[in-house]
Amino acid sequence: MNYKKIILSFLAFLMYSAWGMSRDFKVHQPYGLMTDLIAHTELTWRNGYMIRIPAEKLKGPFQCAEIRSSRPRFSWIVNGNKANTYQLAYRIIVTDNYNDIAANKGSMWNSGWVHSRQSVAIAYQGKSLQPNKTYFWKVKDITNTDGESAWSDIKVFRTASSLSESAVSYYPLVKSKEHPVSLVSPAQNVLLADFGKDAFGQILLRIKSVVEGDTARIRLGECLAKDRVNRHPGGTIRYEEYRIPLMKGTHVYSIKIVKDPRNTSGSAIRMPDYIGEVLPFRYCEIECENINLKKEDITREMVHYPFNDQTSFFKCDNDTLNRVYDLCKYSIKATSFAGIYVDGDRERTPYAADAYINQLGHYGVDREYSMARRTYSYILNHPTWPTEWILQTVLIAWNDYLYTGDNRMLQSTYEQLKPYLLMALQEKNGLISTTTGLQTLEFLASIKSKGKIRDIVDWPSTGKGLKEGRGGETDGFVFTDYNAVVNAYYYEGLKVMSYIARAIGKDNEAEQYLRQSESLKSLFDHSFWNKEKGCYQDGLSTSHTSLHSNIFPLAFGMVPEDRQRSVVHFIESRGMACSVYGAQFLLDALYNACDANYALHLLSKTDDRSWYNMLRGGSTITMEAWDNKYKPNQDWNHAWGSAPANVIPMELLGIKPLKPGFSMVSIKPQVGKLKWVDALVPTIRGGIHIQVDNKKKYYRLRLTLPANMRAKVYLPLSSREYMIKDNGKHVCPMPDHDHESYMYLGIVGSGFHQFEALPDKGRK
Repeated sequence: MNYKKIILSFLAFLMYSAWGMSRDFKVHQPYGLMTDLIAHTELTWRNGYMIRIPAEKLKGPFQCAEIRSSRPRFSWIVNGNKANTYQLAYRIIVTDNYNDIAANKGSMWNSGWVHSRQSVAIAYQGKSLQPNKTYFWKVKDITNTDGESAWSDIKVFRTASSLSESAVSYYPLVKSKEHPVSLVSPAQNVLLADFGKDAFGQILLRIKSVVEGDTARIRLGECLAKDRVNRHPGGTIRYEEYRIPLMKGTHVYSIKIVKDPRNTSGSAIRMPDYIGEVLPFRYCEIECENINLKKEDITREMVHYPFNDQTSFFKCDNDTLNRVYDLCKYSIKATSFAGIYVDGDRERTPYAADAYINQLGHYGVDREYSMARRTYSYILNHPTWPTEWILQTVLIAWNDYLYTGDNRMLQSTYEQLKPYLLMALQEKNGLISTTTGLQTLEFLASIKSKGKIRDIVDWPSTGKGLKEGRGGETDGFVFTDYNAVVNAYYYEGLKVMSYIARAIGKDNEAEQYLRQSESLKSLFDHSFWNKEKGCYQDGLSTSHTSLHSNIFPLAFGMVPEDRQRSVVHFIESRGMACSVYGAQFLLDALYNACDANYALHLLSKTDDRSWYNMLRGGSTITMEAWDNKYKPNQDWNHAWGSAPANVIPMELLGIKPLKPGFSMVSIKPQVGKLKWVDALVPTIRGGIHIQVDNKKKYYRLRLTLPANMRAKVYLPLSSREYMIKDNGKHVCPMPDHDHESYMYLGIVGSGFHQFEALPDKGRK
């Protein structure tokens, strides 16, 4: 017997067992820490570029995400892959020096063990924080599956020069260096650099000149004409030319972008001095005698808000839809160049309609919430003229709370937000109107408006539309004193305001808003329903019916169940008779009615009123309009056209928060005719991974929920015809009361679930 071999084998077994145990019992710790919704408070930048020197050791100007709140909120992701993991308790410590945090001493605040599942928006309750000072914090938790965790990594943050409880914290703007994806010579002494995608930025060139006094002509633009940068692109599509004198030898030239008065004055958001002026461009054309550059000699400095590309993805068997998703996801990143959601490059002005779609899109593609909050704070004090967009301010406020679980903005702005419901414009008949003499000076002052507001429905309202006789993007909407679209918004505002009042403890007011919204819902149906046409008409004094007077009530849940099919039939008859902005609500309406296949058709179609047409036209950021012919002065960098960035995760995949901060989420996929889907959707509690296999007589949903989250799960199948298993165990589904074509599988905990639906031959 070879005892030596036996002993060695036994030792190997012990080592393997120890390694296995170390893996099984690997110390877990909270991660993804956020301070006031900022994930990277420890980072510092200089002139847009990250530097790896701690803030307290820096000399000269630098930028960081300063915490402006005197009582910041702390959030983290609970670590745990086991099934049904949830937090039982947490403990936070905060210090004003590194030695104390390293020694686990909470010199500023020691929360002690707090028995709670809450892992987002935990309010600081320690000693008063001081301005311009560095602090440190960390957290540990206890979960039901893994017990007490190790401390999280230490998170450092720096306070701003002045603090107040409700102040909004945000990142500085940053720069990313990019080199061309291709470099060609379309003509003698000309090089054309293509960066692959449009971006707001600046250009650096490393050029070697053999003589003194040569001149290089630099042309920057968003589109091409005959393989050269288009010098007359029209509209607000950008082109600029610069001439730079060259010095003998090799030098790096930084071109200073000239300010354009149309987007650097008035209400436009200015670029900070540490960044400088920017221009949106994809192409850089360099014309100079004996020019000889490599890709690495040409650098675009892309300016944007910090963005994590890895927190989301979407893939399916429809390549057009994949490209549309990627277009819209990138649009959210590229148009963040101002640090506040703006309309685009033409005005660089924050509008609530743009901000609403931007906000939802940003939530759909990144675990980032501070830019939306900063924009809401700005818009509340700088409203724009359209009636419906003022009402959207209320929706933006609610989304901020719903996706973050932090109700500070609701508390601090509630009284200021009330006039934005436009209740002062309500007539005796119960409907609101902007044209019946109720726009008093007192009313306008209450919403900080510099002039009278007016209804918009969609934009532009005139010009070349889908069909003759239906000018602009409003589908020929007939404006009257009492506007169906405006009053649908009014209903949604009242309903959402009841949620807001409830969230901050104003239960009596919540009940009042809810009763008023329900009364308006009934009044709306009585006032605008056109029985002969089987859909809603545009106003009280017209029988005209448009796409818009029907998509908004359907999107907002106003249409009685027995009228939904008729309304959907009318909507389908109108096609994409709305702008890229209106398409957000068109898709919301269709998914609310579970019309997944027609919604998928609109998302992935390829005619001239489609997202694919933007790509075909050469744009890599969503356009302001479907095509140049529909809005001749449009720009090619307008994120209000990026609806699929939120519609795909929230409607097609069906991932929506049911409780603030995603403690409870709804999973209700509507993939239509797609055969398979694989996606990652970010939330403040961690990413949700979802996979759908949608085959004939077989449906499988693979779902991975982060720890400390629960979900209500629905499948688009009839409970009468299918047998369901969750990780191999039988599930007893129930019919969905809202939609007969769905079954409700109940509430599930975190971890991995594989739901399989097989035809049940024993049922009929």
